Amino acid sequence: MTDVDRFADIRPYRDEEVPAAIERLIQDDEFIGAIARYRFGSLMSWLGWAIRPLIRLFLRRKWCKVTTVRQVQLGVTRYMSRMIATSTKGITFSGIEHLKKEQGYLFVSNHRDIAMDPAFVNWGLHSHGFDTVRIAIGDNLLRKPCATELMKLNKSFIVKRSAKGPREMMKMLGELSAYIGNSVHEGHSIWIAQKEGRAKNGDDKTDPAILKMFYLDGKKQ
Repeated sequence: MTDVDRFADIRPYRDEEVPAAIERLIQDDEFIGAIARYRFGSLMSWLGWAIRPLIRLFLRRKWCKVTTVRQVQLGVTRYMSRMIATSTKGITFSGIEHLKKEQGYLFVSNHRDIAMDPAFVNWGLHSHGFDTVRIAIGDNLLRKPCATELMKLNKSFIVKRSAKGPREMMKMLGELSAYIGNSVHEGHSIWIAQKEGRAKNGDDKTDPAILKMFYLDGKKQ
């Protein structure tokens, strides 16, 4: 691994990697099957052999001009807009006026839903003309290849929670801390939950290990 790409195993996809990732999704039987079951339900039991190829053809035509991460996220924006309009009474944001568009920020958030927590942060930033965040996601949620492809296309980077033993865990925490530090210093904002897992009783408290992880890179400066 070169110094230029020393975070290759955890970072999100870059623009030049988007077309290949999309093609892998289209070829993924589990991904296509999930779409088919969602859209066609019981028809899949006796027409699946015909439906799957049609879905692949549809997606290939729909996504043939998607070549950048921004284009992927603009597609997500349309779904977010529809969801907010149909399932909420509106969303408000405060404090954005204190942010600078050319600067990277570290957003440490309460954790209710790994998809929607950063999605709402991104919606607030995007609707005010800011770039979206890079999203920390645990590798325990990426057991399926299609999940990995989707999340890395959406600017997610991987937290290796499967690391075992003190030495491996320290290496993982150092790499993660360095990636977050580099991102923020280069003007890319980061979203990370304040602790592993959702608060079952609504009592959100920051895990001290998260703060120690941030400090690993900061102490070098």
